[in-house]
Amino acid sequence: MAATGKPVTRIARHTRDSIYVRDRNLVEDLIGKVSFTDMIYLHLIGQPPTRAQSVLLDAVLVTLMEHGLTPSAIATRMIAMSSPEALQAAVAAGLLGVGSQFIGTMENTALLLADLIAAPGGVQARARAVVAEHRRDHKPVPGFGHPLHRPDDPRSPKLIALARDQGVPGRHIAALEALAAAVDDGYGRHITINATGAVAAVLGEIAIPTEIMRGIAVISRAAGLVGHIREEREHPAARFIWELTEREVAYAGPSARPGPNDKEGD
Repeated sequence: MAATGKPVTRIARHTRDSIYVRDRNLVEDLIGKVSFTDMIYLHLIGQPPTRAQSVLLDAVLVTLMEHGLTPSAIATRMIAMSSPEALQAAVAAGLLGVGSQFIGTMENTALLLADLIAAPGGVQARARAVVAEHRRDHKPVPGFGHPLHRPDDPRSPKLIALARDQGVPGRHIAALEALAAAVDDGYGRHITINATGAVAAVLGEIAIPTEIMRGIAVISRAAGLVGHIREEREHPAARFIWELTEREVAYAGPSARPGPNDKEGD
C-alpha cells in the first residue's frame, strides 16, 4: 500500500541539547546503559529486547562475524591493497558478497520455514512436499549442506540448543527440524543443517523480520572484515592471491593455441 501525505520517521529526532533514538534519550538512557546488540534490536524493532532476544541476537552476530578467507574477505583484502586509504571501500566490497550463496542465505530458509508453519496440511507433510519439489527441480534446499562441515555443521546444534535454553516459542526450530528429517529421508542420507539454516530459525524465534535478516549478517560481517583489513596491513595476503590467480588461471584465447610452425616446448 503506497504511503500518502508527507513522509515520517519513527527512528530518531533531536533538539538543541538532546538526541533521541526510538524515543529514548541517547545520552541519558542509552550510552553506557545498553549493549551494541541491544541497541541493534531497539533500532530495528522499535523496542528493547527481552533477555532471550538479546542473548540470541548476540549469538547470531558472533556466529556470522568470521569464516576465514571466503569471497567476502578476499574481496575486502584485494580492495584494501588497491585502495589502502579507503578502509570503508574495502569493507563495502566485502559486504557486496553477502548474498544468496554465501552468508546471507538465511532469508531463503526463513521463507521456507514460514511456508511450513502456515501450511494447512501440517508441517511434516509440507516439509516432504518442499523436499520433493527441490529434488524435482535439482535445487538444493536452503539451509542445508556444507562443503566442509560433515556430517554436521557444529554451529547449528549450538545455536538451536541455546535458543531452547532461552525458552523461545520454538515454532521455527520445530519447522527446521521437520524439514531436516524430510531432507534426510528424501535424499536417503544425512545432510547437515548449516549455520545460516539455524540462524534463520533462531532469528525467526526472536521476531526479526525475514526481509531484514540478511542485514544482521551485514552488521556482523562488517566487523569481521575490519579485522581482515588490519591483518592485511600487518601480514599481506592480497598480492599473493593476485599472483596465484595470474599463475594458475591460464589464458585460453586464440593466441594461446600453437600455430603450424610452433614447436612443442617453444
